[in-house]
Amino acid sequence: MMAAVLAEGTTVIDGAAMEPEVVDLAGVLKAMGARIEGAGESTIVIEGVPSLAGARYEVIPDRIETGTFLVAAGITRGKLTITGGRADHVTAVIDKLLEMGLDISEGQDGTIEVNGDRDLKAVTVDTVPYPGFPTDMQAQIMSLACVADGVSSITENIFENRFMHVPELMRMGASLEEKGRTVIVRGIERFQGASVMATDLRASASLVLAALNASGYTEIRRIYHLDRGYEGLDRKLQNLGAEVSREKGGL
Repeated sequence: MMAAVLAEGTTVIDGAAMEPEVVDLAGVLKAMGARIEGAGESTIVIEGVPSLAGARYEVIPDRIETGTFLVAAGITRGKLTITGGRADHVTAVIDKLLEMGLDISEGQDGTIEVNGDRDLKAVTVDTVPYPGFPTDMQAQIMSLACVADGVSSITENIFENRFMHVPELMRMGASLEEKGRTVIVRGIERFQGASVMATDLRASASLVLAALNASGYTEIRRIYHLDRGYEGLDRKLQNLGAEVSREKGGL
């Protein structure tokens, strides 16, 4: 899409992702003078223009960060207010968290209120393209399912090899069983602190969430993966009362 806005003639992109980030990219390009139609749909049509101009544009909030903090409230049985988020961008995540027992509501000022002081229930999750449940929240909701009552099922339909967090969560006491693209999660009372290793961005987030719930001390190595997708996560968690510190590349 970025190349097509300056290409001569008309470009048609079929099978385009419908994610909010694609719509937002089209928004900033259009603010700069691009001619784009269909962003947010499966077909995008771009009419090339000779040049782009400067513009002022406010990007959308990170929906995966929003979802991660919603899970954080649930896994700690806490209460949280998220400002600046977009509930309409995380509808599929909110629906599953409501199914698990969390109390989530949107305020008139755009805030998202979440009360995680509830008994957690098992859930069935299948990752699918937007607007369905996002693959980038699969690891985080797995951590939450680990401490829910009953047996949950989480299926990854988007990417291969996206269960790297499973053995690390098991080090912390999780009861998990991989069956192809699906992980069966049998709920435990609580995680146990352990020394674990982060393998990628979302796996890192799942381990941090598990550590917030765990009894005792947890050390997460290779936590630098987090910095690709979260800005100041340790500081934000500290502001919420978590005992978190980053030491020599760790969190």
